[in-house]
Amino acid sequence: MALKEYKPGTAFAGVIGRTVDQSEPAWPEPLRAREGAPNVLFIVLDDTGFGQLGCYGSPMKTPNLDKLAENGLLYNNMHTTALCSPTRSCILTGRNHHSNAMCSITEGSTGYPGGNANIPFENGFLSEMLLQQGYNTYGIGKWHLTPADQISAAGPYERWPTGRGFERFYGFLGGETHQYYPELVYDNHQVEPPKTPEEGYHVTEDLVDKAVGFIADAKQVAPNKPFFMYFCTGAMHAPHHVRKEWADKYEGQFDDGWEAYREKVFARQKELGVVPKDAELSRHDPDVPKWDTLSAEEKKLYARMMEVYAGFLEHTDHHIGRLLDFLKTIGQFENTLIMVISDNGASSEGGPTGMVNENLFFNNVQASLEENLAALEDLGGPKYFNHYAWGWTWAGNTPFRRWKRETYRGGISDPFIVHWPQGIKAKGEMRTQYTHAIDMVPTVLDALGIEAPTSIKGVTQSPIEGISFAHAFDKPKAASKRHTQYFEMMGHRSIYHDGWRAVCPWPGPSFTEAGAFFGVPIPAEKLTELDATSWELYHVAEDFAENHDVAAENRAQLIEMIAQWYVEAGKYNVMPVDGRGVQRLAEERPQIAVGRTSYTYYPHTQAVPPNAGPPLLNRTHSITADAEIPEGGAEGALVSFGGNDGGYALYVKDGKLQYVHNYVSRDYLQLASTEPITAGRHQLRYEFEVTGKPDFSKGKGSPGRAQLYIDGKLVGQADFPVTTPLSLGLTGGLTVGADPGAPVAPFYDSPFEFTGTVHSVTFDVSGDVIKDEEAEMRAILARQ
Repeated sequence: MALKEYKPGTAFAGVIGRTVDQSEPAWPEPLRAREGAPNVLFIVLDDTGFGQLGCYGSPMKTPNLDKLAENGLLYNNMHTTALCSPTRSCILTGRNHHSNAMCSITEGSTGYPGGNANIPFENGFLSEMLLQQGYNTYGIGKWHLTPADQISAAGPYERWPTGRGFERFYGFLGGETHQYYPELVYDNHQVEPPKTPEEGYHVTEDLVDKAVGFIADAKQVAPNKPFFMYFCTGAMHAPHHVRKEWADKYEGQFDDGWEAYREKVFARQKELGVVPKDAELSRHDPDVPKWDTLSAEEKKLYARMMEVYAGFLEHTDHHIGRLLDFLKTIGQFENTLIMVISDNGASSEGGPTGMVNENLFFNNVQASLEENLAALEDLGGPKYFNHYAWGWTWAGNTPFRRWKRETYRGGISDPFIVHWPQGIKAKGEMRTQYTHAIDMVPTVLDALGIEAPTSIKGVTQSPIEGISFAHAFDKPKAASKRHTQYFEMMGHRSIYHDGWRAVCPWPGPSFTEAGAFFGVPIPAEKLTELDATSWELYHVAEDFAENHDVAAENRAQLIEMIAQWYVEAGKYNVMPVDGRGVQRLAEERPQIAVGRTSYTYYPHTQAVPPNAGPPLLNRTHSITADAEIPEGGAEGALVSFGGNDGGYALYVKDGKLQYVHNYVSRDYLQLASTEPITAGRHQLRYEFEVTGKPDFSKGKGSPGRAQLYIDGKLVGQADFPVTTPLSLGLTGGLTVGADPGAPVAPFYDSPFEFTGTVHSVTFDVSGDVIKDEEAEMRAILARQ
C-alpha cells in the first residue's frame, strides 16, 4: 500500500481505530520542490566595472565567465545602485534599496525609514522565498547586510544570513576583508582560516571549497533537492590580493596607460556588440591625470598595480570555474539558473595615486612614491593592503564616465550574465532590455513558476518592486518591461525613463570641477539651486555613454523627469536627500549595550568588531591584563587589535611586558618593560595619556605618554610623537590571548598565542575624546 501523506496544517488523512490493526497511518507531507526544479546560483563580484571582464572587451582573462556568456546571455543594460550594501539588498529582495532601509552601506545608516539599515522583514529575501519551496539555501562570501552594531557575538542574529533564510553560511559579515587573513564566520560564529598564507591560503579558494562542500553534502543525500546559492567573492574589492605568479602573467600589458586601455577595450566592445556601433567613448575625466604627464616611476608603479588587479581577477575567475566544473561533475550544471553581476562600477577608493595600504588614505596620511615603489615587488601579497589608482577605475568602467558611489553610468551600469541551458534556448546572445538589480528576484520566481509569497514566518510581505525580464530570455527583440528607475546615492541623483536619463551630480560632474570632494552636505537652499540649474539630460537610447547633455534643447522633458524623480523618491522612502558627511557619522544610533567607560574581555571568545569595542583613538586610556605567568616564563599576545595595516598589541616577549602601536604600517611605536615579569599572577597594564592635540589634516593622531606597569609599579615609559588618528585597522577585531591573522607588528609570528593564562583584559576609556568626525565619515564611506 502506498504511503499516505497529507499537507501539514490540514486534517489527518488516515484512520484511527481502537487498535493498530483497525487503523490506517498517514504522514505529514515533507516539503518538496517540484520535480525538475532548477538550482539557482547568484555570483556577485565586487567593484567590477563594465569594461573589466573579457566578454565585455577587457584584455584581462576571465575564460570561465566568458564561457557562461558564450553559452548564455550577456546584458549591456543592467543597472545597480552604485554601492555595495544597497545593491546586494536589491539582488536578494527584489525591492529598491531605500525600501530596504539601505540608502548607504550599513555603517552610514541614518534615522529615517529609507536609511536605518534594518532591512524590513516584510521585504523577504529570495533565500526565504525558496526555502518555502523546498530548496536548500546557502550564503557564501561577503554579506554586509547586517547593521554594523549587530555583527558582534551579542547579536541579535535575526539579520545575519542564517536569520534571513540561509540554512548555511560561510564568509565575512563586513564590507571587505584581508584575502589571506580573512575574518570568517561559519553560520553564526567566528572561525579561523583552515590554512596560513605560507601554506597557500587565499579566501577565494576557501569560499569555493565551502560552496562545493555545501552542495555535495545535500546532493549526495537528496540529489533531486534543488539549491539556491548566493556566492559573493571578496574580489574585486580591495585589498587586491593575489600571488605574484598570477600578477606576472600581465607583465608589461598596461605600460601604455589608462587612456590606451580605454581605447582598446572600447574598440573590442564594438567588435563584440557590447556597445552600439555608433557609441562614443566618454570624455577624459578631469580628476585623472593624463598618462603621458606621469614620471617613469609613477608609470611603473601604476602599471604594476593594474597587473596585480588583473591577476586577481583571473585568479577569481579560475576558482569560480572550479565551482562550475563541480556542477558539471554532479550533473547539475545544465539545470542551474546562473546569474553573474557586479554590485557597482569599478572603485575609486585608491585615490588619485593608489595605495599600498588603504589605511593611509583613511587616516589622511599621504602616500609617497618612494614608499610605494619600495613595496612594488610585494604588491598583491599578504604584506600590503593595496588598491590601484583611480585612473584604472575610470578605465575599468569603459565606455562610461565616473565610478562607484556616483549615479552616472560608470557607477550603475554593470556586467550581467545569465546562463541556464535547460531553460534558455538562446546561446551567446546579447540582451539590451533595460534591467535593474531589483529585477533579478522576480525573474527567478517567474522562471521557476513560483508566486511571490504573501507571508514569510508570519510576516505579511510587501509587493515586489522589480519586474521580471524572463520574457526576453529567448526573444532578443522583446520590449523592456521596465520603463522608469530612480537612483540616489549620497546626494548623487539620476532617473531613467524610456531611453532618457536625467542626472544631478553631487558635488559636481567631477571633484575638480566641483572644487569639492565626496560627502559635502546639501542644505535645503543648495538642493533648490541644484534642481534649478544642475540637472543634465542624456538620450541614452542614442547616446550610450552619456556624452551629450541635451537639457537645454529639451527643457520640458527634463522638468518632467525631475518631477518624476521626486514621485519615485516619495514612493520608495528616498527622502530626505542626504549628501552629508559629518552628520551621518555623528548621529546617535541604537546600540545593543549602553555606553560605558570600562570594557572587560576574556580569552577564547569571538573577536570584537571595532564598532562594538572600546574607543581608544585620541583618548587617554588604559589596558590592564589579569594574567598568570608560569614557572619558566611565557610569551604571546595578551590582547591585540587590527592587522598589518594598523592596530596595537600588548604582549609578553623575551620575558618582558611590551606594547606596540602600528601607525598605518609606517612606524611601529614600541615600549618594553625595564625589568622581567616574574612567575605568578600579575596586573599587567599599559597607559596612554594624551599630551597634545591631533592634526587630522596631516594624518596625525594625538601624541601622548605611554607607560607600562606591573602590579602598579612603573616599569617603562616613552613619548609617542604621533598615533593613528582615524582608523586603527581595516581588518581584525579585538582578540584576547593571541594576535590572529596578519600580525599587528613584524616582531613576532601569528597567531602568537599567549603561553601563560589570561584571565581577563580591562580597558578604561574615561578620558576625553578628540574627534574629526568629517574625516572619520570619509573613511567609513570609503570602505564599501
